[in-house]
Amino acid sequence: MPLIDVVVVLVVVGLVLWLINRFIPMAGSIKTILNVVVVIVVIVWLLKIFGIISHFPNITVGM
Repeated sequence: MPLIDVVVVLVVVGLVLWLINRFIPMAGSIKTILNVVVVIVVIVWLLKIFGIISHFPNITVGM
């Protein structure tokens, strides 16, 4: 995956997360859980596309 695609995905994910946090009213604890889950998923995705966790073939992120 080209680096520009990674940057675009990160920007889109960040923008969507910001929009959700900004405009959808929800309890602070739910917002925190959502943010943590999104950050963990993004980190796992980044580790996978850069081949750092390629030794774990059973972990799938996305399609």
